[in-house]
Amino acid sequence: MFAMKFALLLILAYLIGSFPTGVLVGKLFYHKDIRDYGSHNIGTTNTFRVLGPKAGTLVFLVDFFKGTLATCLPRIFHLGGHHLYLIFGAAAIFGHAFSIFLKFKGGKAVATTAGFLLGYNVQFFGLCASFFIPLLLITSMVSLSSLISVVLIFFSSFFFHDTFLTVMSGVLVVLIWWSHRANIKRIIAGNENLVSFGLYYHIKQKQDKDKKE
Repeated sequence: MFAMKFALLLILAYLIGSFPTGVLVGKLFYHKDIRDYGSHNIGTTNTFRVLGPKAGTLVFLVDFFKGTLATCLPRIFHLGGHHLYLIFGAAAIFGHAFSIFLKFKGGKAVATTAGFLLGYNVQFFGLCASFFIPLLLITSMVSLSSLISVVLIFFSSFFFHDTFLTVMSGVLVVLIWWSHRANIKRIIAGNENLVSFGLYYHIKQKQDKDKKE
């Protein structure tokens, strides 16, 4: 009975993660396939850039909370120990990155990973947010902030004395760095896309203005 319940809920967690929010929001409300524009990614950053802040916020919230919901399925259905949250969170993250609805392609899973962290450990989520937000405000790059943050998250997990969390954090380092391959190339080349706020964005704006003058 436990095995059947576990298997069905794990499939549900994967399907929740697979829900292609960015694609559906673009097609239903803007008559655009987000994959044909900008960075061609289905996630929050590209949605903000292509469809605007309302669509971007909606995509972020849905992608974030689908990670939280999937992680909490064992709690909701009284399945078992706290370590199971990691397995279900991982299923949602992999669902987002390799969506069954998009021929096993997907997004970079940053928002879904953040939602998973909230569902698993609120204190750890707060620590992770304290890494990501300042980095974003300094670099103006979601990609670079995510790449640095996930490494800091991995090392920080050792202080929580949770082997399962540390293993999962290590897996996330591999997944997020792998999914950001194109971004890493652009960062090295100095032409990565910037968000329209933050220290580096304003420095670049000033430099571009000075060049025109």
